[in-house]
Amino acid sequence: MVVVIIPALNEEKTVGSVIRGIPRDVADTVKVVVIDDGSTDNTVKVARDAGADNVISFGGNRGLAEAFRRGLEVALEMGADIIVNIDADNQYEAKEISQLTQPILDGKADIVLGSRFKGWIEEMPFQKRIGNRIATKVTALASGYSISDAQTGFRAFSREAALRLNILSDYTYTQEVIIQAARKGLRIVEIPCSFRRRVDRSRLVSGIFSYAKRAGMVILTTYRDYEPLRVFMTVGLVFIILGLLAGGRVLIHFFFTGMVTPYVPTAILTAVLLIVGFQVMILALIADMIGSNRKLIDEILYRLKERKL
Repeated sequence: MVVVIIPALNEEKTVGSVIRGIPRDVADTVKVVVIDDGSTDNTVKVARDAGADNVISFGGNRGLAEAFRRGLEVALEMGADIIVNIDADNQYEAKEISQLTQPILDGKADIVLGSRFKGWIEEMPFQKRIGNRIATKVTALASGYSISDAQTGFRAFSREAALRLNILSDYTYTQEVIIQAARKGLRIVEIPCSFRRRVDRSRLVSGIFSYAKRAGMVILTTYRDYEPLRVFMTVGLVFIILGLLAGGRVLIHFFFTGMVTPYVPTAILTAVLLIVGFQVMILALIADMIGSNRKLIDEILYRLKERKL
């Protein structure tokens, strides 16, 4: 069974076209689930009239990440073998779902990303294009995967991959999924996809700088959670290096004169930097132990979901 999940927020103009465009012959059973993220227009009615098999409505706006998380849960409960996520704004071509799911069916991937930059883009504002490129580079560095489009909203997941993922962000899921997949040994494949011009303003991206700040925090916190030793050791090492650089002049003066009197403030700064650096490095060891517990918790959650579903 293939379950297509569609997070939607005030998308009455386009969600119907997305649903009607979903091919129902890509598997023996294809179900469509719309996750309404607190829409105040007729999104729910339009989705039902267009043929959605299930519409999950939130009481208020909870964010894209929560809508995606709920969509995965519902799809797994329905018995999905493959889960496809597509945006409700009709920018992606729903007819390409068969191409998106093929690498999973062939056993070559656990997650498939529809890459706009490898495919065809009708229109994308220059600022958004640059922002996507930068965010993709940062995500690629954090995950170790060579990818061309980390922000794509057109994705397919095997049942195993969906069970393994635990989305913690309250803003966007796109980068977190990739970083988690890398740390959990899931295979990611990209295929070219088509991307149309948007008919109105994005609900998620109110401004490029706001999105960059919030998405950047998602990448940073996700990487910190999965690589705590590397993150905190690097921070601690920076403090220690700064302390040694600051204290070099003090040490040279003390070596020749036996006094530190002219450089007392610098000596104090050196001591503070070195102490903070060593403390952060000790924190790195503690964070690494917590990280080991996180891996155990992830495995427990996976087995609990597997047994329940």
